[in-house]
Amino acid sequence: MPSEPEKHPIIRLGTRQSPLAMAQAVETRERLCAAHGWPEEAVELVPVVASGDKILDRPLAEIGGKALWTRELDVWLGEGRIDVSVHSMKDVETLRPDEFTLGAILPRADKRDVLVGAASLADLPEGAVVGTSAPRRAAQTLHARPDLKVVMFRGNVATRLGKLADGEADATFLAKAGLDRLGEGGIGTPLPQDDWLPAPAQGAIGLECRAEDTRVLGLLAPIDHAPSRAEILAERAVLAGLGGTCHSPIALMSTFDEGTLHLRCILFSPDGRERAEGSTSAKAGDMAAMTRFAGELLGSAAPSIRAVFTGAE
Repeated sequence: MPSEPEKHPIIRLGTRQSPLAMAQAVETRERLCAAHGWPEEAVELVPVVASGDKILDRPLAEIGGKALWTRELDVWLGEGRIDVSVHSMKDVETLRPDEFTLGAILPRADKRDVLVGAASLADLPEGAVVGTSAPRRAAQTLHARPDLKVVMFRGNVATRLGKLADGEADATFLAKAGLDRLGEGGIGTPLPQDDWLPAPAQGAIGLECRAEDTRVLGLLAPIDHAPSRAEILAERAVLAGLGGTCHSPIALMSTFDEGTLHLRCILFSPDGRERAEGSTSAKAGDMAAMTRFAGELLGSAAPSIRAVFTGAE
């Protein structure tokens, strides 16, 4: 039987205060306790209000991008007030401070988007209003249905569902993984991945710690899921190669199969009219292959697409 820890807490997890972020931190705590035989109190959850949760009336790209989700946690991690930052990996900017490292990626959940308000995009009436703040979702919507109107929707799951209920839009999108983690998996209709690709790293929880903190790295190692790590690192390498930002409509899907990564990526113009699609396969961990693929895909794209990527000439 594992011995009772001598001191509590053993590890402090920093997290945003939103219900979904807290659910992800609770899942992380459960996995750590199961792996090490700890009681629940060995893992302290330390909530922080992120800048991105404070400003909800403007698109993320206009107010600082993905850094608004990580800024406060970065400060606390750097100061040693927490040992680990718990992140939704799709919300973590591609270039991170050298002092931090991804100590673990948890097993990835469902990657799909869910459409709420209609059984499918095709079922929406002509001129219907779709609420989303994500350039990817907006571009994919307009590519499939150029007659639809897209309006800005920001906020947590409950906020967006409330806006939908109030009639601010006819339909909206949510991540299936987030709904499942909140116990709301029955909401909406999952969109088929043949027609609708998710955001890079969607469905993945990442645990970031100080790069030189060997104690914490050792504690996180048993809950690191190698296939999920391979997918996330590959998708982030493609993002880095594209020079993608919050303004860049990027839809991306990868699967891990016996040591090989299969990846499909679609780039859109913001209005959804133009798209560039490509696929590749490479050994897991071959980041150079992902970077080359990103460059080739961007090079094949129309000027209207290249204009929203910092990697474009």
